[in-house]
Amino acid sequence: MEKLQSTLPNMFLSLTLISLCAGVILATADKYTAEPIALSKAAALESAVKEVIPPFDNNPLQDSYQAVTADGDSLLVYPATKDGTPVGAAVESNSKKGFGGEIRVIVGFDPEGTIINYTVLQHAETPGLGSKMQEWFRTDKNRQSVIGRSLAGGGLTVAKDGGDVDAITASTITSRAFLNSINRAYSAYKSTDGSTGATPSADSPAIIEEGGNQ
Repeated sequence: MEKLQSTLPNMFLSLTLISLCAGVILATADKYTAEPIALSKAAALESAVKEVIPPFDNNPLQDSYQAVTADGDSLLVYPATKDGTPVGAAVESNSKKGFGGEIRVIVGFDPEGTIINYTVLQHAETPGLGSKMQEWFRTDKNRQSVIGRSLAGGGLTVAKDGGDVDAITASTITSRAFLNSINRAYSAYKSTDGSTGATPSADSPAIIEEGGNQ
């Protein structure tokens, strides 16, 4: 019994020292990695913004602002200007209606509300199916592409729901969610600019097909 009593304090002391050392190491690692991670994220965002809007000479990230969507929440808008004249804006949007969860995109609009380009920032959709959205909706084939479309007359919907956008094959839920994120982006963009008189509209909720098809 004496041996057990003398060992327990030593065990607690050892565990305490190990925990303290681990804490110091983690805190130090966090201190030295936080800034590079933040810089990397900022660089990736800046690259995405440049990809979806025309050339600009301001700093859209610095000039960014929150805009309210038709759903009542807010999205970040990155306005772009050239020689003081607006050339469009990039909107960071999302939809939580994806087959695998949240889909995050950044969409570029010209001053009239026409889609210039988009890029998918994050998703957890099925590889080889829903993951095709990165290229599917910019491919000039049938009614796939959303590039060059104006949302002034209403939101985008898939053909299966009465719209005029071809859904990704076997990935209707992903397609609905993607278009929902585009519609949300437009509603946020136009909430601070009513020059086209557009009425923002949100996409209809996703409907699960029989058999669990995306």
